[in-house]
Parts: sequence; structure tokens; C-alpha cells
Amino acid sequence: MIKFYNTLSKKIEEFKPVKKDFVRIYNCGPTVYDYDHLGHMWTYTMADIMRRVLEYNKLKVRQVMNITDVGHLTEGDVDKMLLASEREKKTPGQICEFYTKIFMENRRKLNILEPHIICKATEHIKEMQGLIKKLLDNGYAYKITDGIYYNVPKFKDYGKLSGNTVEKLEVGARIEVNPEKKHPADFALWIIAKPGHLMQWDSPWGRGYPGWHIECSAMSTKYLGDELDIHTGGEDNIFPHHENEIAQSEGATGKKFVRIWMHTRFLNIEGEKMSKSLGNFMRLQDIEKKGFEPLALRYLFLITHYRTPLNFTWEGLKAADTAWKRVLEFMDVLKNLKAKSGHNEEIDKLIEKSKEEFSEAINFDLDTPKAVAVMFDFMNKINKFIAEKKLDQKNVLESYNLVKDFDKVFAILKEEKETKAPKDVLKLLEDREKARKEKDWTKADEIREKIKKNGFMILDGDSGPRLKKI
Repeated sequence: MIKFYNTLSKKIEEFKPVKKDFVRIYNCGPTVYDYDHLGHMWTYTMADIMRRVLEYNKLKVRQVMNITDVGHLTEGDVDKMLLASEREKKTPGQICEFYTKIFMENRRKLNILEPHIICKATEHIKEMQGLIKKLLDNGYAYKITDGIYYNVPKFKDYGKLSGNTVEKLEVGARIEVNPEKKHPADFALWIIAKPGHLMQWDSPWGRGYPGWHIECSAMSTKYLGDELDIHTGGEDNIFPHHENEIAQSEGATGKKFVRIWMHTRFLNIEGEKMSKSLGNFMRLQDIEKKGFEPLALRYLFLITHYRTPLNFTWEGLKAADTAWKRVLEFMDVLKNLKAKSGHNEEIDKLIEKSKEEFSEAINFDLDTPKAVAVMFDFMNKINKFIAEKKLDQKNVLESYNLVKDFDKVFAILKEEKETKAPKDVLKLLEDREKARKEKDWTKADEIREKIKKNGFMILDGDSGPRLKKI
């Protein structure tokens, strides 16, 4: 049984897809006007974990993610893509292509699965216009001088996701007061373009461009239908974006838009909110420059529950890096271990118990910290059996396969390519073995350090010492 916390109901619920054994997921994608940061990667990694958990449970998944390349407005009703275009002296299309490419590369570095469908806002203008027409026909939208607006008070359930009901909304909150609007909280669905505006399209209401919120309603329903199983995003998306998505979609279809809303909490940097003004805007490339691999960051994400704010620190990343490398080394030892003892049935029971505990953890609201703890408890016990030489080759293979099974969700293992050591390093390894046989431990340690300086580490095992590229 899979359970998720639902932002809509404010409780943990049993997950039941609309269609049996088929799950429809929509992820709010990036606005590609600038570089993505660690907060974005935190949110997309947890959405990836959620998808992997569903697939681990043998469910078929269809995952859709949008790329916002038009319509994301600042408080002054200025499109962020146009601001980036002016800043960098490039066309909006060039801006989109540049930052989308980097975003997708960063996802791949973190072993985030690619969505089945990636859709750009600019390629779905007709779908947005069709949805706006439905809202006009259903009485949920109206036209004024500068565009088409959603009539927020008309939707009686407005605020059910965020708690920001019509009564609680203050005049002018988040948006400038427009005297023609029926209510200050009413938001733009279509904006009439001013002369010289770079991004504009024909419409029944005049040339213009879409508001931010309408794109997700239009694209999610096009590719997934009127009723979605899961919709994800960061907690900053809850209001107004996701609240407005609900109002638009349900106003147009009359059906419940999403069954489960899942939101990742904020990622802070050294105890402070991330912002360019504070100079702590952290990218994946920043941790790579410090010598850390992206999968060490993914491990850090795994040991923090997605509904707990993540405080990123260099000390925390260093600890995560050390723990992550322990997993890699454990797998490397198992891969090369030649066990000769008799079969240990106690390990069979341990494997069965660990797999059960792992499933319970990931299936209860993505409790990845607990799942990681299960893996480490298993590793520690197997290491003890290895030291005591109380396992056979079948035990070794099944232990290796269990961690590989865990990694279907964790995705922190990497394919190791065989790297042949240079002849001088191999000669040093021979000299070290000779020193050890002569019990010249000082010389053996000195040679180990020389080998390390040459970019290799020594792994000692029952089958003899091996070299591994650092």
C-alpha cells in the first residue's frame, strides 16, 4: 500500500490512481529565463523519487513536465523571459534553448529520469486559448481593456489548497490593482500585447500572450486528461500558481483536477533563504567546482524528507559525500569478493527483512531517510559477515542484488568503468605487497600515499589488493 501526504487534504492518504495500475503525473517545470539552482534540483529529485517508488511497485507511469518560456509575469506584469532577453541581448527563443539545455544536463547528472513528455508553453498557445474560451463560456472569465481575467469569487472552492480564500485575500496582494477588474485577486488568462512586445499571438480577443497559470492547466489536461493522479512542485507553487490551476481546470471541466498534490519544502543555504541579493544563489556547478559529484548531492537529498526544509551546508554535503562513497565501496567489495565459506541462511533472512523494511519506508510518504537507514543497517551486518568469513558466493550475489534493487529508487550508484593503472603504479603496488610481507608497515604506508598521489586507492580483500581510480 502506497501512502502520500496530500497538500489538499492536509493528511496522509492511501494512493489510488484514477485508472488501475496507471498513474498520471504532472510536474511544474522551470521558467527558463535563468540558471536553475539547488532548490529546483531538490524539488525535481524528489519528484523523481516519487515516480521511481511508483514504478518500483510495478505501476505504469506517464509523467509530463512543462517548460515555461512565456507568460511567467513579475509583479509589474513584465514577462521574465523578456527581461532575460533584454539583459542578455538574445531572442526569447535563444534564452529558452540555452537555459533549458543546462537544466536538462543538470537533471541527467543527478540521475533524474526524463519525463515521458516535455512540453513548451509557446507550442501550446491554441490549447490555452481553447481553455480560456471554455472559461468564458462557463462564466468564470471576463474581458476588460487589457485582456481576459479569471473571476476568482465565481469559483466557490477558491483557496481550498492554500487556505487563501477570497475573504482572506487582501486588496493588491501579489498583483497591482487594476480598476477594471471585478476583484483584486482576479488574475490574467490572456494579456493584450502592447506595441513592440516581442512575444505575441493572434487570439479571438486581440493579439497578446498568455498569463502564467493557464499554461499548466492547458498542457496537463491535453496530455493526461481532465483528472490527474499527482501534481508536484515546490511549496512556493502552492499559491497562487497551483491554487489558480485548480480554479481554471475545475471551472472549465467541472471535474476534480488533481487527486494528490505533493510539494517539496524550501531549500535554504547555511540557514538563510537562497537569493541573489544575499550572494548565496547556489547551482549544481558550484558544488562540482568544490570537487563534489552531483550524486553526493542526490544522496544528501535522500537523507532529508521532502516535507522537511533542507538546510544546505558544505559540512552536510561533505558528510553526505563520505556516506555515499561508503555505499560505492561496499558494492565494489561485493563485486570483487570471492567467498568460499558455506551458505549462511541468516543472510537470507536478513535480505528478506531488509527488503520488507525498505518497501514500508518508501511507500509511506517517501520516507527516504528511513529507507537509507535500512540500507546502511544491512551493509553493516553484511560487512560483519564478510570480516568473519561467514558467507558464500550466493550470499554475496544476493546482497549485491539487494542494494541494486534499492537503487531502483535511490539512483545513487554509478557505472564504474575499468581504469587500467599505469605500469609505475602497478610496480608501486608490488613493492607495497613486498613491504607488507616483510612487515615493513612504515614503508607500506609510504607507498600507499604515493599510489594515492597518482590518483588511485588500494582496496585490500581476500583475493588480494586491487587498485581503484579516485
